[in-house]
Amino acid sequence: MKTGRPGTVAAIAGAAVALSTVTAPAAQAASTGITVSRVVVNGGKSVIVGTTDEKEPSLTFRVTLPSGYTSADMSGWSTWPFLYHGTTAAEGAESGGLRTGIYTCYPTTPRIADCEGNLYIDPRYDLDSNNDATTWKIGVRTQLWKPGGGLRTEQVVTASGTVKVKRWAKVTVNASPEPVAKGKTITVTGSLKRADWVKHTYTGYADKTVSLQFRKKGSSVYSTVKTATSSGTGALKTTVKASVDGYWRWSFGGSSTSGTATAAGDFVDVRER
Repeated sequence: MKTGRPGTVAAIAGAAVALSTVTAPAAQAASTGITVSRVVVNGGKSVIVGTTDEKEPSLTFRVTLPSGYTSADMSGWSTWPFLYHGTTAAEGAESGGLRTGIYTCYPTTPRIADCEGNLYIDPRYDLDSNNDATTWKIGVRTQLWKPGGGLRTEQVVTASGTVKVKRWAKVTVNASPEPVAKGKTITVTGSLKRADWVKHTYTGYADKTVSLQFRKKGSSVYSTVKTATSSGTGALKTTVKASVDGYWRWSFGGSSTSGTATAAGDFVDVRER
């Protein structure tokens, strides 16, 4: 639990939300009367996921309670945010064995609490299709509890807003020969790859426009020199004329399903003939 802030009521373990392909639970007819609003995931930015690294995007939301319940006593109510797309859901509590995110709620009025925490995504278990690189909706399961325990009623609702989940991309570069005589040809190669959530590795990203950029020695600014299109295997290749010492790199601006990627600069020493 976080400390140092007044009014903290609880840190909820089990409010979790790893992604999966479990059928979304149907909302029960009875309404809990709980309203969940101001939901923001990852600061409103896309969530970029690789093949092995776990991601914990931030989560903030506001809970407004019905009459008879207080934001200072979470024994009477609970909320379970999750992500889903299409006809599938991503609620860890339903799938079993999925990782749990944690959030903490802070009462702002007797019936309103502002909550913050994180979701948890492990691509090795929670993403099993490359079609998961899409726009996800935000769902929330709300629950009211009887005094002394026992579920009174629950409801599953869709909150406003969406989240884009994208595949992590990476690009490499090699400029040669090194050194090179001024005026001679430099061949710049590399590869563009992105996460494959089925194979759990990085595979070539074909037919994408990638920028070749150059930074002169002593400068901190890269400029685009030309563009190239990745091959069917994601390979990159082009040529330029050597003029001054500097760094060459490939830079990919991303796509609707994949994140951006920029290689570290490869230095080429250009010498007078």
